[in-house]
Amino acid sequence: MTAPTIIKIVDVWKTYKMGDVEVHALRGMNFEVKDGEFVAIMGPSGSGKSTAVNMIGALDIPTKGKIYLDRKDISKLSESSLAQIRGRRIGFIFQQFNLIPTLTAKENIMLPMVFQGTPAKKRIARAEKLLKMVDLGDRMDHRPTEMSGGQQQRVAIARSLANDPEVVLADEPTGNLDSKTGNMVMDFLKKLHKEEGKTIIMVTHDANLSKQAQRIDYLRDGIIIKSKKQR
Repeated sequence: MTAPTIIKIVDVWKTYKMGDVEVHALRGMNFEVKDGEFVAIMGPSGSGKSTAVNMIGALDIPTKGKIYLDRKDISKLSESSLAQIRGRRIGFIFQQFNLIPTLTAKENIMLPMVFQGTPAKKRIARAEKLLKMVDLGDRMDHRPTEMSGGQQQRVAIARSLANDPEVVLADEPTGNLDSKTGNMVMDFLKKLHKEEGKTIIMVTHDANLSKQAQRIDYLRDGIIIKSKKQR
């Protein structure tokens, strides 16, 4: 039985106006990922990767085209509606970690649950469970400045899972890490895919990282130019 499509992007354009000049970051991008897939989107600098992340993650709306999440068109929703969808359905892992420096590891993970109205007791229990899952049970009360880059990225992975999303979107997740720590982060992503059944979409320029995915979609000049299945 074929898995259902969870995210589908159809002929999506994103155009930015810079004075009198129009810059087309995406030029009719088509992309589809099925529930439970691990897909890598690869492309060089300037290929439209960041804009693609914004579209796939419901962080922005397209100038033209359709974006479907579970067959529902979300391309024209309001920002508040998009924020609710993001909070419930999609977990984000960024290259820069994006942790709040004044909060502890546990508090950083609890924050997305606050916006979804999760009761305090459940927030605490979930955050502690996730920190143990990424082997940081002994760093719960540490702030980001008291942790290494690899530990901060593991907190970011745990935070991405706070609301138990179906999709984890990782944007250059090892970009600021040394190779050993990067491999550890990739092991966690593979574990999420295989053991937790999460749909993983990883955006990267690193060919070695993309080999970990089931499929690679190559992005250039704002469109997917080819797709390669690996296993």
